[in-house]
Amino acid sequence: MTSIGNLRGCWIIAVVTLLGADFGVTIKRPRSDPNVPFPPACPTSDNLANLCNYSNERPRYQDSFFPASGASHFRRRGHAINRMESWYSSCCGGLVEKQPSEVLCCAKQAWKQALSQFCVEEYSTMTMAYECCQYKGDARWICFDSELPNPDYSPIPGYTAPEMPPELGFTFDPTAC
Repeated sequence: MTSIGNLRGCWIIAVVTLLGADFGVTIKRPRSDPNVPFPPACPTSDNLANLCNYSNERPRYQDSFFPASGASHFRRRGHAINRMESWYSSCCGGLVEKQPSEVLCCAKQAWKQALSQFCVEEYSTMTMAYECCQYKGDARWICFDSELPNPDYSPIPGYTAPEMPPELGFTFDPTAC
């Protein structure tokens, strides 16, 4: 009789637990995702002046900008922008002749190389890659150059970018212009 009583007690506890459970509802604490406007626009003759003249007035993303965990995709976006801005500075600041056509060609190469490296980093994780990374060739660049948060590379009034170390790895190829 004792074992039947213990079994009945276990069943009662199990039923009460199941009745009190709230299946299918997960309560998440509100979390503010870091604001990393992405993707950056492809350099054009229309936005080249802003791209070169206001570099220090557009955001840079230091590691301290991101939460300690749970924001790795934002961190990769921020690093891609930092890399791109560093390479744009090389294009605008003397890496190429001061011919606007060569500066633009350099900036476009920097844009493509930075976003290509971003896609490599996206696919090196266990998370879902950024949508545009799934495309190849011109389709990838068209995707990245759509729905842009700052197509003109406009500066942020009153903002001064923090000093960031230069990003290595970019080589301008003037024969590709």
